[in-house]
Amino acid sequence: MGVVEQRAGAGLTLVSGPSRSGKSRWAEHLVVGTGRPVLYVATGALAPDDPAWQQRLQLHQSRRPGHWITWEVEGELESALGRAPADHLLLIDSLGTWLAHHLDLDTEAWERRQLGLLEALLSCCAPQVIVTEETGWGVVPPTVIGGRFRDRLGGLQQRLQPLAQASWLVIQGRALDLHALSQPVPGL
Repeated sequence: MGVVEQRAGAGLTLVSGPSRSGKSRWAEHLVVGTGRPVLYVATGALAPDDPAWQQRLQLHQSRRPGHWITWEVEGELESALGRAPADHLLLIDSLGTWLAHHLDLDTEAWERRQLGLLEALLSCCAPQVIVTEETGWGVVPPTVIGGRFRDRLGGLQQRLQPLAQASWLVIQGRALDLHALSQPVPGL
């Protein structure tokens, strides 16, 4: 029995970390051992005119087993969750790229979008492993949009955490089990 099934059952596993930490690889490792069919849900923009992004996408694609199903959903994660087969395990990569599609929303519209995502995650019959970025570990973004991204991602992660049956922080190529090694912050 894999780590995801032992801890999450039919629920949610969060895998977070900074850029190039190994978080996507760790999430892939978690789902491989479950024996369930995997539905890889990609939220990033395809951006065919960005060679660096294309190279990054190709790296991720090359690591996926050929039998995994891939859905390219960009900013429409909620509808994908509603269509996901219950017998599959969802690997959603990533929450930050999903959020990037919605940075132009005002505060009220963002709140509705967040709630829609939370409801879709709770209603989804398939277990989910979500890769999410960690931002704001010291440098304050110099732009309004950068600050909005940091604040919205941090707030969304705090809302997801109580729903998660397992949480991992991946840093410097090492994975830490946050449920085993941490205590919830009171009042959050």
